[in-house]
Amino acid sequence: MSGARRVVVTGLGSVTAAGTGTDALWRDLLVPAPSAPPGHRPLKPWDAGRWMDRAEIRHTDRCTQFAVASAELAVADAGGAEALTARYGPERAGVVLGTALGGVTTMERQSLVRAGHGDRRVSPFTVPMVMPNAAAAAVSQRLGWQGPCETVTTACASGTHAIASAARLIAYGVCDTVLTGGTEAAAHGTVLAGFTTMRALSATGRTRPFDRGRDGFTVAEGAAALVLEAADTARARGATVLAEVLGAASTADAHDVTMPLPDGSGAARCMALALRDAALAPSDIAQISAHGTGTLQGDLAESRALERVFGTAGPAVTSAKGATGHVFGASGALEAVAAVLSMVHGLIPPVQGLVAPDPGLGPGLDLVRGAPRRWTPGPVLSNSFGFGGHNGSLILGPCRTWTPPPEPRSSPEPRRPRESAWISRRTTASRRPKPSSPGWTTAPGAGSGPACAVRYGSGTPPGRGSIWPGTTTSASPPTPRSPPRRPGPPPSGEPERARRGW
Repeated sequence: MSGARRVVVTGLGSVTAAGTGTDALWRDLLVPAPSAPPGHRPLKPWDAGRWMDRAEIRHTDRCTQFAVASAELAVADAGGAEALTARYGPERAGVVLGTALGGVTTMERQSLVRAGHGDRRVSPFTVPMVMPNAAAAAVSQRLGWQGPCETVTTACASGTHAIASAARLIAYGVCDTVLTGGTEAAAHGTVLAGFTTMRALSATGRTRPFDRGRDGFTVAEGAAALVLEAADTARARGATVLAEVLGAASTADAHDVTMPLPDGSGAARCMALALRDAALAPSDIAQISAHGTGTLQGDLAESRALERVFGTAGPAVTSAKGATGHVFGASGALEAVAAVLSMVHGLIPPVQGLVAPDPGLGPGLDLVRGAPRRWTPGPVLSNSFGFGGHNGSLILGPCRTWTPPPEPRSSPEPRRPRESAWISRRTTASRRPKPSSPGWTTAPGAGSGPACAVRYGSGTPPGRGSIWPGTTTSASPPTPRSPPRRPGPPPSGEPERARRGW
């Protein structure tokens, strides 16, 4: 990932319709769940009192309650909030969460109160309960973390974009640890009615990604959270490293508010940029966690995008939504947690609901069907696409480390000061070892299981060190640009933009 520091995952937490905790989520991914009601998989029963007192419950939306619960679980998995705060300080710890609809449940309920009883009966806490940033604010207050506290709302790509933003805060030295993920509580009322009239919901109550009989998705509730840390400080404090954030990217289709680009070019470009950010080739990806909503056009566009990037012999493809339902802004975070669990357990969950793959999706999809598939954990590319044309791709991989080669001690000249981390990482790939080099080794003390016993990487894509796609740069720092010229007419033949210093 671009930036001076590597970013690792040290804690996971989730609350879903399957239950509380990542063990419940993992069981749900492996074992087919009974058929859910059409378009509706709420988180019931939900005991908010396990995480909040009565006053907090009255003053928070379910979306916020889910976020607090998943955050508490993830932080506990990482060693506890006290340990993280003592290590890094509250100013170096941040929160970045994603949500698509925020406190829509509260908005609907208070609208009914107003319609039936007038303005004076509306709760004074309506606005802080409805605002999309309420969940991130509540988590920040609960943990006492005073670094950046941000909310990403890019429809169903929100969770993926939130994780990418959190990782960059660490990679560029703004934070040392960030609680990130996504939360959603919208499986009710007006939201269901809107998706029904849009004809996006499954009439059978089952999400069937990439199946020839797919007819839409089921709506679900839940939240997922991950604790991210800088790799060096996480290892120094003795944390168990579960995975590494290798790369991420975001693009826009600029096409339609609900429909993806039919040829999948926007999603394909997003995946290609994520691979570039991770310094990986398509052949290095060992698993794809597809967005896979089970809609006719969505799955078709994603399959075309995958074929554009990986050809007709791509890696194993799975989708969690057949098991979890569609959790909108939390789906990308849930699928990131599922990807890490897949590495830890050495199994790729099957695409639940997939009975007969759609032959019209092309031969390049190696869909995991029926039973979990054993694998040697490697990089996982997770996709999330949202209304509005938002595309997000995240690459997670087993933990790994790089031991730089020793520098000669007999050099008569003093070492030249190293250029800034931003320049060294963005203008050259030579700072990173060749993936085939013995420099790539398993990180000591970085967890257990097959996730930490794999090497991967077959080469750096052309132009890895460039800032803009399609260009390459040399290994030396860029030459400083000459100062802009004084205003005045440009010399004959000189373009206008040269005069302005563009």
